[in-house]
Amino acid sequence: MTARLPRPARSRRASREGRREPRDKRRQRRVAAQRPGGRWREPRAWPSKANCPCYAKAELLADYLQANLPNFRVHKITQHPDKWEQWLHDICEKNGWEYRQSPIIWRELLDRGGKGLLLGGVNDFLEYAQHYYGVTSMKLSEELLDIAEENLQAHSEIEKEEEEIKSLIKPLQIWITSASAPICYQLIPLLANGEVFGMTTEISIHLLDTDQFKEVLCGIVMEAEDMALPLLRSISEHTEIDEAFIQADIIIVLDDVLLNREVQSLEYCIREVSKICQVYAPLIEKNAKSDVRVISSGKTFVNLKAMMIMTYGPSIKPENVIAVATSWESAAKAMLARKLSMNAAVFPSVIGVKDVIVWGNITGSNYIDLSHAKLYGYDCAIWGPADFPHPLLNKIYDSEWIHSEFLSAQSSLSSRFCHYVGMLPAHAVATVLRYWYHSSPPGEIVSVGILSKGQFCILEGIVFSMPVRFQNGNWEVMTELEINEMTQEVLGRLAHELVQEKLIALKEIKEMHPYAAEKITSKKFLHQGGFFSPEKMTSSFKWEFK
Repeated sequence: MTARLPRPARSRRASREGRREPRDKRRQRRVAAQRPGGRWREPRAWPSKANCPCYAKAELLADYLQANLPNFRVHKITQHPDKWEQWLHDICEKNGWEYRQSPIIWRELLDRGGKGLLLGGVNDFLEYAQHYYGVTSMKLSEELLDIAEENLQAHSEIEKEEEEIKSLIKPLQIWITSASAPICYQLIPLLANGEVFGMTTEISIHLLDTDQFKEVLCGIVMEAEDMALPLLRSISEHTEIDEAFIQADIIIVLDDVLLNREVQSLEYCIREVSKICQVYAPLIEKNAKSDVRVISSGKTFVNLKAMMIMTYGPSIKPENVIAVATSWESAAKAMLARKLSMNAAVFPSVIGVKDVIVWGNITGSNYIDLSHAKLYGYDCAIWGPADFPHPLLNKIYDSEWIHSEFLSAQSSLSSRFCHYVGMLPAHAVATVLRYWYHSSPPGEIVSVGILSKGQFCILEGIVFSMPVRFQNGNWEVMTELEINEMTQEVLGRLAHELVQEKLIALKEIKEMHPYAAEKITSKKFLHQGGFFSPEKMTSSFKWEFK
């Protein structure tokens, strides 16, 4: 690491007469002087090995010039002797220089721009100072050796202090399962750019997958390290399941069980998801922090994964497990914005389509509710300030488009999601995490899958996507929203599908039972109001907007 080491000059009198301060006082001054800080322009840089006597000679002369010349400023960089050769090679390669000694001195007119001008070593600098300023250094070799020793000691103390400070800054430990998935590749830069957790929060990312994907994980690690992301403290790959989730603050579950109806049944895939969560949940309880936050995302069974993690990990806080529905929100907003010829809007913009609600089974049967959707900054006959809302349904005069083209496109999103390379779901995860840590925009609706406690008359005990707001590190359901009878009926159908998935995952039933008005009760779910019937429930409904 390159340390920027400004230090004040010795007094003019002491520099001229060659007087030396007491050794202890001089060493204290050097330690204090080499800490980062201060105000100066940097026309000359002094990189060197910390224990180089030639650097000490040039340094003393530079201090004298800096104290006596109004526009002469020095930027000092010391490197440990063990790191010097590599550092020198890198800086010379970057600037196209040929130089292999210590110190290396160059000139930079930073206030004017331009490439640094290499001056050379200590003798070149002495000649430069003599020619331009009529000043040179007459220090003895023994004194320079003492100063070089003090420089090395001061450099070591500063490095040790920086390491101690760095160790006190504990990064967020983020674990990503099934990390070979394309979404992970897109997600890492979003998590480490400072927008999600803040510009002062460092993160450590742990990539978890099976041994057959170890080479892929190693490739992701190397590429992430080469990006030199300033907030990425570390990134590592893991293929041993027993090591999973150690000290985890955040766990992002990306595991997918893709359904191939020609080979596998839906019930088989549901049971496979259950097996995965049956492995993860006890490890989360055992290894992760007690307040760990679990994000369920991916292409399939997002609600079910969140549900099974809570079922098999009873000590995991239910309010800390959510399923991401933001991908559906974004896709719906984009489609509506295109229809209205306006911007779909991205946080923190005020203008755009807001408050689209995703109800139900996020990657299964869901309901896109536009009854509360609003437009901000829409160019129409009624004008107002930027935060003035227009009800969306009042501005789409082609109701046939909603009932046909919009619903048709929404029903095809599931198949489209299976072909996405990861940008949309990665953005969705990053958005939800940003809201969770820094609050969602005031008054704006966000849809996430959470454990139902009977809100909106939805059956308890299932993970159901519904409208929430994020505030102060928590979320709360927006129960003040009113829903009509048609929406309530649709929510009952969607809840039925999730109950069926849960029963199959727990091996209480063998196959999915369709939804019907005539109820067939399960003894276990009778007291919760659960119901199912022998007819197959369809995954699409005719929705009306009034």
